[in-house]
Amino acid sequence: MTSTREIVTYLDGLLETAATPDYSNALNGLQLDNSGTVRKVAAAVDFSTRGIRQAVTEGANLLILHHGMFWGGLRSITGTAYERMKLLLDNDIAVYSSHLPLDRHPLFGNNVLLSRELGLEPSSEFAWTRGIAIGVAGECDVPTVELVERARQFAAVHGGGVIVTPLDSGRQSRRWAMCSGAGASSETLQEAASLGVDTLIVGEGPHHTAVEAQELGITVIYAGHYATETLGVRALASHVGEKFNLPWMMIHAPTGL
Repeated sequence: MTSTREIVTYLDGLLETAATPDYSNALNGLQLDNSGTVRKVAAAVDFSTRGIRQAVTEGANLLILHHGMFWGGLRSITGTAYERMKLLLDNDIAVYSSHLPLDRHPLFGNNVLLSRELGLEPSSEFAWTRGIAIGVAGECDVPTVELVERARQFAAVHGGGVIVTPLDSGRQSRRWAMCSGAGASSETLQEAASLGVDTLIVGEGPHHTAVEAQELGITVIYAGHYATETLGVRALASHVGEKFNLPWMMIHAPTGL
């Protein structure tokens, strides 16, 4: 077993947690402590009852999340919130969460890992917000339909599906950009257009982004919020397991989105 605090201190430094601005509800870092030691690490995209129960079944007592305990905002600890908290406390499970610090990490980040899963090599940063870049961008010479098929195959394995804005069969992707999760917005589309991006790969986005993308001549590949954010927590848990000689596991709990 390893000290919980030792792992948390290491993760905070690795992910630059304190230096990375984020949404207030993200509350990056250690969100719930335990009695002091970790025997097994589990990773999950979201904080959920089924995820906690899987961790309990597998004997994990450090849960690393992308969307943490307070993602939905402040609420009374009653009903299902109470049940989740009781499961954690009864089983001595610590919770560590990392949102934008993990999205943007150069080694374990969702965007870097997703780009390479799709056979793309990032060469620049993308999706600037609060003075930091969350996503990545690069150049390629790939038929867009092939890129869509790569995304479909990836999503099928990771619990998601793909939606694509209309495109011509002979279209070629030469400049791409990526922002996992809820990455499609007017801001990211305008940034993409300013960079000459022709293909934007995201998890999801509002309906209006599909309309706006066509006006800008950008194909958007919506590859699923959940699927596009499975890679970071998995890689991080694997790294922690290797570094601290601990067993680890990935909890798969697709949301359908």
